[in-house]
Amino acid sequence: MAATNNVGALPVVDLAPFLATGDDEGGVARASATGAVRKVCREYGFFRVVNHGVPAELMARVLELLAAFFALPDEEKAKVRPNEYLLAFDPQLGFNLYPDEPSGFKEALEELYGKLTELGVLIQEILNECMGLPPGYLKEYNGDRSFDFMAALRYFPATAEENSGISEHEDGNCITFVLQDGVGGLEVLKDGAWVPADPVEGSIVVNIGDVIQVLSNGEMKSATHRVVRKPAAHRHSLAFFFTVHGNKWVEPLPEYTEKVGKAPRYRRFLYSEYQLLRMRNMTHPPSRPEDVVHITHYAI
Repeated sequence: MAATNNVGALPVVDLAPFLATGDDEGGVARASATGAVRKVCREYGFFRVVNHGVPAELMARVLELLAAFFALPDEEKAKVRPNEYLLAFDPQLGFNLYPDEPSGFKEALEELYGKLTELGVLIQEILNECMGLPPGYLKEYNGDRSFDFMAALRYFPATAEENSGISEHEDGNCITFVLQDGVGGLEVLKDGAWVPADPVEGSIVVNIGDVIQVLSNGEMKSATHRVVRKPAAHRHSLAFFFTVHGNKWVEPLPEYTEKVGKAPRYRRFLYSEYQLLRMRNMTHPPSRPEDVVHITHYAI
């Protein structure tokens, strides 16, 4: 069993160089920051970004509104979802349902959705550079935002018998952003130990998902993570999943295989097929842990 490393801390990446106007000094800072992202994606798969362009006041406001929403009577929450989570899709698709209370919930959530979409586009652009791909390659490959979504969650306090919030897993998408309140509980597995991703005001936790791991032929890491519930406290968090369209084929890119003389470590697969297999993990949990489908299902 992996131990918990309370000393470790998530790497921090400053995105200010990518948001600044271009000059020679800015170019040097951008190159340095790109190298930092490349390093943490290869070694960690999890990192914290600051100066990311998403207003800290907006993030704090949404977390406050989520806490207020989840504190509503059950009959009010049931108008939107019967469970202790809420899904939100691109507002332009018209899928989302919102409660009447708390006031401002819809507007704040949709504003945050737009800001995190912009951040996803920026991180994808940075990854494109980190991966040595032709300019705009990932933007062209993954320009359809209709499969992205946000999940707002409320975790109940731990009990004496059980404290698991979400069991250890990897994300199946491209990039995930996590906002969390001050309770904590998010942990990432690094070198056999669980490292707490403690809340830091104004920052956003970023993790690389399975799609990027496969495109990079395993060079970039889709990190294993979990949520451990704390006693006597509800935890509120929000995750934004920046993903690819279901009809996209996913396979190691030539820049990581034939162009560098390496064999592909994964076979080609349709993204929607993988998502269905992952969904089946939840709807029909296998009796044996080894039968749970991970990205290794496509390993060669």
